[in-house]
Amino acid sequence: MLTVRRAREADLDSLVLLLRALFAIEADFNIDEAKQRRGLQLLLEDDRACLLVAETDSTVVGMCSGQVVISTAEGGSALLVEDVVIDHSFRGRGAGRMLMEALQNWAAARNVTRLQLLADRHNTPALDFYSRLGWQQTDLICLRTYIR
Repeated sequence: MLTVRRAREADLDSLVLLLRALFAIEADFNIDEAKQRRGLQLLLEDDRACLLVAETDSTVVGMCSGQVVISTAEGGSALLVEDVVIDHSFRGRGAGRMLMEALQNWAAARNVTRLQLLADRHNTPALDFYSRLGWQQTDLICLRTYIR
């Protein structure tokens, strides 16, 4: 049976492996297990963040995270959704939908009015998944820079 719950420190090894699979298909990110583990730990410790796992038979098969940010456009809180990934052998079984619903419920309980995410423009299966959930594309593009 597939269930969704808050992630725990004991899940970090499984989550790092899921991120490895995700980052392998996203050209904008590099696999660096130490950085990914540190980021996951920070999410676990932050009360404005939610890190969820999907599991079956005590095995983690998916994850997603969200972080509350302040939106001037909304005049309140928005949730930045990141790291939505399901083990390839469990895709299409509802884990992604369950994770996203649980994340939305967590956000709604905190008066968040909008969820937003970035997706690789070439990851058609992911874009189709979000579309089926009712997500809409915007005209915004993502820019970034690093502080050195």
